[in-house]
Amino acid sequence: MACQTATMDSLGPTFAGLTTGSEWVVLSVLVALAVLVVSSSFTHVPYPIWLLLGGLAIGFIPGVPNVVLDPELVFLIALPPLLYSAAFFSSLRDLRASTRPISMLAVGLVLVTTVVVAVVAHALIDDLSWATAFVLGAVVSPTDPLAVTTIARRLGLPRNVLTVVEGEALVNDAVALIIYRTAVVAVVSGSFSLAEAGLDFVVSAVGGIAVGLVVGWVVTQLRSRLDDAPTEITISLMTAYFAYLPAVALDLSGVLAAVTVGIYLGWNAPRLVTSPQTRMQTYAVWEILVFVLNVLLFVLLGSQFEDVLNSLSGYSTTTLIGYAALVSGAVIVVRLLYVFPFVYLPEYLFRRRRERDPDPSWQLPLLVAWSGMRGAVSLAAALAIPLQTDAGAPFPGRELIIFLTFCVILATLVLQGLTMPRLIRAFDIEDDGADEREEARARIAAAEAALNRMDELYDEDWVREDTAERMRGLYDWRRRRFAARIDDGDDGDDGDYEERSADFRRLRRELLDAERRALVELRNRGAINDQVMRRVQQDLDLEDSRLES
Repeated sequence: MACQTATMDSLGPTFAGLTTGSEWVVLSVLVALAVLVVSSSFTHVPYPIWLLLGGLAIGFIPGVPNVVLDPELVFLIALPPLLYSAAFFSSLRDLRASTRPISMLAVGLVLVTTVVVAVVAHALIDDLSWATAFVLGAVVSPTDPLAVTTIARRLGLPRNVLTVVEGEALVNDAVALIIYRTAVVAVVSGSFSLAEAGLDFVVSAVGGIAVGLVVGWVVTQLRSRLDDAPTEITISLMTAYFAYLPAVALDLSGVLAAVTVGIYLGWNAPRLVTSPQTRMQTYAVWEILVFVLNVLLFVLLGSQFEDVLNSLSGYSTTTLIGYAALVSGAVIVVRLLYVFPFVYLPEYLFRRRRERDPDPSWQLPLLVAWSGMRGAVSLAAALAIPLQTDAGAPFPGRELIIFLTFCVILATLVLQGLTMPRLIRAFDIEDDGADEREEARARIAAAEAALNRMDELYDEDWVREDTAERMRGLYDWRRRRFAARIDDGDDGDDGDYEERSADFRRLRRELLDAERRALVELRNRGAINDQVMRRVQQDLDLEDSRLES
């Protein structure tokens, strides 16, 4: 044993290629990350911005190990669960209601941005061919679901704005990556066919959605027959890969497959035979996983900048700054110019639209236009550009594309992310309270469902009269409180002897089940959205879990 210990100790200083000094550097980096995350809480600056800027600073610290961001790992490991989580916790009702703006941004704006950036880059950047310029345009055209969702929710955007920008970010990655793949093939092979590109776009998108639906149905059937928390949580974590990997293997859109299966499982989650404890554990695991992936991706993204600069030693600093300003400005300006005509032209062209919304506010479209933040998806696409063409020549402009992509991410994430709170305050924009009103209606409906169920169970032998009256008083009181928009209180556990406690728990769970069914019915009818349903459902699950104690 002593010999083994000595051997392991001797390996310690050089294990995994790290020296003893490097281990202290790594420890310092981890401490710095913790400081960045904590700083976000104190400064109210969204943590992706802190992490990106911190990653930039860490990357220039002498002695810090050079951690290479493998784009394949980003797509394979990080992207599927992030897309699945964003889709699962979105509201299908709200996405349906915003289909037109989401599709116009996720498809139309991506195409326009790709073309405009390609034209600007080809005209103003030396030695950048049309095909290479289109690769750059496709790389920087999609907003990042990770950055947009994290920052937009942290800033408390109005729900209608949040729905549009989140829905756009979920879909536009697939559109942009299909264009990107077509442009890369054109550069590598030296040929391009518009007809083939259009057919590839349609087949990839439709096929990805079909794979997501099939996987969603299979997973739903499987999980509806399970009642084991670790197994269900494991399957939940693997579901994104179940959809993403087959789609990629079939040369279809893995992004749309992951998004589709997330939306499908999010809508059908109430049908699964899932205990309240399992549901709470699953949501907690996903919350932690998404946060950890956020931290890793944004820090790794920032730490690449020094290597990117070193690969462009042939360009002057002034030239690089000029190129970065041109491309970043084109990305931001084209979104501003696209959103406003897209919002206001239908008001002038269609009388029905004018009657429904005679004076649309210009502040909300500006928030949508200013929410076009880019992130790790664009950088991963840039890093995934092949090193060589089929002819064996280096891929033209690859290092410059990576640099410009990083600058666009930096400009949109930091500039727009930091100025968004100022815009919200300057415009005096507040949430319209739709979520709060829907939540109040949901809680009132749940309390009324429990009272109706109480009437049905009143004559049962195991329902004690005093307990029933106590529960009736509790729900009637709760109904009045939420009618006045007051938070609910304790569940009023009886806490008597074992038999009385068992009867109380049985009655309480019958009523909680009635509340859950009422919530799902409201969601299915479109009276409330999925977020409201889950918030109320979480409270019911907490009440259920407290019954055991």
